Amino acid sequence: MIRGRLDKFIEMFGYKPIIGMVHLPPLPGSPLYEGGGINSIIDYALEEATILEQEGVNGIEIENFMDPSYFPGTVGPELVSAMAIIAHEIKKKIHLPLGICILADPIASIAVAHAVKAEFIRATVFTEAVVDVSGLILGRPHEILRYRKFLDNSIKIFADVQIKHSAPLAPRPIQESAYDAAYFLADAVIISGKHTGFPTPVEDVKVVKEVLPDVPVLVGSGLTAENVTRLFEYADGAIVGTYFKYEGKSENRIDRERVKKLVGVVDSIRKSRA
Repeated sequence: MIRGRLDKFIEMFGYKPIIGMVHLPPLPGSPLYEGGGINSIIDYALEEATILEQEGVNGIEIENFMDPSYFPGTVGPELVSAMAIIAHEIKKKIHLPLGICILADPIASIAVAHAVKAEFIRATVFTEAVVDVSGLILGRPHEILRYRKFLDNSIKIFADVQIKHSAPLAPRPIQESAYDAAYFLADAVIISGKHTGFPTPVEDVKVVKEVLPDVPVLVGSGLTAENVTRLFEYADGAIVGTYFKYEGKSENRIDRERVKKLVGVVDSIRKSRA
């Protein structure tokens, strides 16, 4: 049941891809939203995504990163509609696979992905139960998978495992959590550090890859030009946000030179392993 997912992932993104993150400004309904509609947010997102595409990343993910505190369950229609409009504009102009991450509502992410024909979603909590600053968040694979089947079963689910900024309600080895996510049909699993921008432990990636050789295992935080060679000994790709920002700070805009630097290192890795 698990076989073939890595091959499909490579067909979509290529070998050892870098998926660039667009951290959206505060959206309607969030505590930091400044009002006035979303035209300026669309412009911001397009500028960030364009730099990522021009400098050679292999996919784009958009996320309501600047909307703390995040909902531990269902988000409001104001957020879903804003994400759909922004994603639609990106999809029209950017010719890369697109992913949607609405924190922390994978059902809403699937709805937006279906509407704009995005290729994947990121489910920050897919299986298990975690506790974070928003409270208790329960994995809902039974609902997520059935909703995907209802709308479009081709949408891929990239599932975080023991997601950053949280603690599992019942701690256990990360490879066990990752195996369960894959067993419940996650198309890729994401392994991260403790917080946004914190390095992902190489050992975590290694032990997960050992139990999931045919499932994409992605680095979800802290990838840099300096540690990518080591992490890519085991990881099948990475989602990169913080490193691409000016001064490596999540709240800053994307720095074209940092994107170019990391993509160049990854290109060298691909060539050395071809």
